[in-house]
Amino acid sequence: MVQYNDDEKPFTPNAAPAGSRITKGLVTLQPVKYNKDDVSLGEDMVTAEVELSARLSTAVREKLDLVMVLDVGDSMAGARVEMLKKAMRFVLMKLTPVDRLSIVTFSDEVKRLCPLRFMTHVAKDDLKLLIDGLEAGGEPNLLAGLETGLEVISGRRHTTGRTGNIFLVSAGPCTEENIAEAVCNLYVDITDEVAVYTFGLGNSKDASELHRLLAEISVQSLGGTFNWVPDGASLSAALSQPLAGLLTVVAQDVEVTLTPRRDDDPNARDLAKMEASPGVWGEHDPSRDRATGAITFKFGALFSGESRKVIVNFRLSHSAAEATRYDAELADVQHSYTAQGIAQGPRAPQLVQVRRSPNPTGAGGTSSRARRLRAEQARRQHISVISRSEMDLTLGPGPRDLDRVRYRLVAAQNALEDIVLDEDGNKGMVGTLRAEIRLLLALVLRKSPEVYQVKGAPYVFATKGSHIKQRFAARGHDIDVIRLYATPRMDTYLQQARQFDKDPDELLPNADEDAKNNEAALRTTMP
Repeated sequence: MVQYNDDEKPFTPNAAPAGSRITKGLVTLQPVKYNKDDVSLGEDMVTAEVELSARLSTAVREKLDLVMVLDVGDSMAGARVEMLKKAMRFVLMKLTPVDRLSIVTFSDEVKRLCPLRFMTHVAKDDLKLLIDGLEAGGEPNLLAGLETGLEVISGRRHTTGRTGNIFLVSAGPCTEENIAEAVCNLYVDITDEVAVYTFGLGNSKDASELHRLLAEISVQSLGGTFNWVPDGASLSAALSQPLAGLLTVVAQDVEVTLTPRRDDDPNARDLAKMEASPGVWGEHDPSRDRATGAITFKFGALFSGESRKVIVNFRLSHSAAEATRYDAELADVQHSYTAQGIAQGPRAPQLVQVRRSPNPTGAGGTSSRARRLRAEQARRQHISVISRSEMDLTLGPGPRDLDRVRYRLVAAQNALEDIVLDEDGNKGMVGTLRAEIRLLLALVLRKSPEVYQVKGAPYVFATKGSHIKQRFAARGHDIDVIRLYATPRMDTYLQQARQFDKDPDELLPNADEDAKNNEAALRTTMP
C-alpha cells in the first residue's frame, strides 16, 4: 500500500478566521418525539424518535480535502470526457484557498495527477491544464483507482479541522465478478473518516453492474451516496450537490448515545428493554455498551441544515405504582461532535420519559410530534419495500417478478395515502415518499424488465442510498423533482451548475462568497 504523505502544509496552521473557534451549538438535539401520548401501568411498548440538527449558518465550517477519482477509460471517450472536464472546472470554481484537491485518473493504469493542493489561484490554473489534457482510452480499473484515492486520504499529515472525501466518477464497464467481496476487501483497512460519493454515468443495460458496484462502494462508507447521471443529464449538477454539502460541513464525528435509566430497586424500574428499531438495510449498525446498555449511533460529518433521526423502542415492565399517573424516566440522550479540531461533548443529556397512567388515552399519539414520528416510521417501511423489490429484480427480472414488485409497491403507495398530513410536520416527507413510489411505478414497473435494468435499477440504488444516509442523492433526470434531504446551499449550487452549463465562461462565486451571501440572507430574515 502506497503512503501518500505529501499533502500541502497549511499556510498558517495556528491561525483561524474570526469566529471559527465558535464551536458550541453547531449540532443540537431536538425534543424527543413519541408514538404515544401516554402508556399503561401494565407491560407496554413506546417508540421514541431522537433527532440531531446541524445549524443553518455556514459562518463556521470544516475545511475540505477532496480527491477526485476519474474514469478515463474507453467508455468516457467523446462527449463524456468533455462533460467531465466541464464539471471539473465547476468544482475548481467553487473551492477556496483553504480547501485542498487531488486528482486521480484510472484506465489501464492509475495515475495520481497531483497531491492534495490548496486551491489558490496558481494551483487552480495548474489543475485546469491537467484537466484540459485528459484523454479517454483503455479498460478502466475502477477499484485500483479508488484504492489510490483512499491512500491519498489515509496518508494525509495535516487533518485537524479537515474532512476527507472522495468523488468517484465512472462510466464502466464493471469487470468485478463478486462485487460484495471486492468492496469488502477494499474497505478492510479503511476508517470511518472517509466518505465516498460515487457517480455512475450512462443508462445502458451494460452499465447496470457498474451502478451496483458504485452503490455498494458508497453505502459502505460513512456518509457517501450513489448518484446516477444518465445520458443527457448534467454531471456538473450531480457533482454540485454533495460539493455544496462538503463546503458547509459544520461538524465531524457526530454521535448520539442513549443510556437506559436503571432504578436501584429492580422491582420498581419501568424499563425492561431498550433497543434500536431495525434500520434501513445498509445503515451503519449502532454499537452497544454491554456494561451500561447504552446504544451509540455514528453519523460522521453533518452539512449545514442537515438532520439525522434514529428510532428506539422501549419495552416497559409492569409498574409497581397502583392507580397513579407519573412520568417514567427511561433513558438519557447525549450527543457529541468535533468542530475546528475541538471536541464538543458529550453535551448535557436530554431525558426520554413517558407518562404512565391507569387509563391511557389510546394506542397512538395525536400530537404533531407523534405524526412526524409516524412519518419517519413510514419512511423506513417505504425504503424496506423498495429494497425488497430491488432484491427480487436483481438477477434478470422477468414479467412475474415485475408483477410481484408492482403489487408490493401499490400496497406501499396505498399505505402512504392513509397517513394524516400535518402542515407543519410530516407533509413534506410523506409527499416525497408518495412521489418516489409514483415515479417508480410510472417510469419503470409498468414497462419491461429491460427498462428496469436501464432506468429502474440505478434509480432504486440512488433512492436507497439517499434514505440510508439521510442525505440527498441525484437520481437521474429528476434531480429537480425529488429534493429529499437537500440543503439550502444544494439548491443554490444546483442553480449555479445549470447556469454554468449554459455559460462555462461566466465566473461564479466561490464557497466563501456563497457563505457571505448566505449570512446576509439569514440576517434579513431574522426578526
